Amino acid sequence: MEHIVIRAASLDDAARLSEIYAYYVRETAVTFEYTAPTEEEFRERVRNTMKRYPYLVAEADGKIEGYTCAGPFYGRAAYDWSCETTVYLDPGARKRGIGRMLYEALEQKLRDMGIRNEYACIALPIGDDPYVTKNSADFHTHMGFHTAGIFRSCGYKFGRWYDMVWMEKMIGPHDAEPAPVFKDQA
Repeated sequence: MEHIVIRAASLDDAARLSEIYAYYVRETAVTFEYTAPTEEEFRERVRNTMKRYPYLVAEADGKIEGYTCAGPFYGRAAYDWSCETTVYLDPGARKRGIGRMLYEALEQKLRDMGIRNEYACIALPIGDDPYVTKNSADFHTHMGFHTAGIFRSCGYKFGRWYDMVWMEKMIGPHDAEPAPVFKDQA
């Protein structure tokens, strides 16, 4: 049985993380980016995310097999208690429970920060499609997310249109006077 460790990402992980993400940019419609960011651009994304939110990696026997992070849901103060989440796995690491482990660890960190709502923006195929499946939406449903809304034919990649679903999960109480959210400490 492999040994999987979930830990905070470091800037030194950027090369491997950008490698994992580049696959999804080049080969899938999971992300609507057309061009994969360079390692340095990805390093800057990691740096900016870690200023406030958790960024976690999963290592299996010392190799990074996936990552998850959170980011602002929308850039206004009233949304401070909400965040957007994402998870990416090396294609060979799927169906091994790593995504679940990453998301569970991320959710705990978000709760500890005072986050109340998680959101995920997910590409959906329109019919059978070689570039995206409903697996991500199914994974999020399995993790307790619910559909909040679907945008029809809003993304265009690989010569075809894609729907996009916003999913949400409430992870904390919605007090009348919520305490301020604090920066992730990891």
